[in-house]
Amino acid sequence: MEMKTRIIVSAIELLSHGGRDAVTTRAVADAAGVQAPAIYRLFGDKNGLLDAVAEHGFQAYLREKSVRKPGQDPVEDLRFGWDLHVEFGLSHAAIYLLMYADPRPGAKSSAAEAGYRVLQEHIRRVAAAGRLRISEERAADLFHASGCGTVLTLLGKAEGQRDMHLSEIAREAAIAAITTDLPAFESSGPVAAAVALRAVLPDIGLLSEGERALLYEWLNRLAAIRS
Repeated sequence: MEMKTRIIVSAIELLSHGGRDAVTTRAVADAAGVQAPAIYRLFGDKNGLLDAVAEHGFQAYLREKSVRKPGQDPVEDLRFGWDLHVEFGLSHAAIYLLMYADPRPGAKSSAAEAGYRVLQEHIRRVAAAGRLRISEERAADLFHASGCGTVLTLLGKAEGQRDMHLSEIAREAAIAAITTDLPAFESSGPVAAAVALRAVLPDIGLLSEGERALLYEWLNRLAAIRS
């Protein structure tokens, strides 16, 4: 095992057993059998190491799961993504808290950013199908906040006292708040149409860069009417 991976694995073990405070440079160096300067050379500082730990843990989890390819129903894919997020949070609590409850103001781990990009793609597919009630940005933020809040609430309870039905209720409430059962063009007028067209705009190759930018600006105005 190469030195960098050995350091990360050692840090994960310390994090899992003793929490964030247990992951000191000295403790990690001792556990990995390296000198402390090697950690600074490879990761910059402790925060850089913790970011690497979060990313390694998250990617390892995804490799273990059979993450399915996008299906015919983008809303169903959204449900699957929610359940995967909750499962990861409850089964890897220490890493999840590192990703989503880091006390550094304005900081977000690269793993959390990667997960958010996956959510944004799910939302974009819902919008492209004409089933998004609100803007993509607000829908992604609402869904993300609901999912994270659910996991953190469940993690705040003893394992035997967790109401796992809470996740399903929160998931369906979030989905109902941002989606429609059928394409919403007729019932929502230009708003849903603008949201859907904006979602597929990057895939339209007939427009010049200037034309695409102008159309994107117009669609943003229309999509903002109710969002």
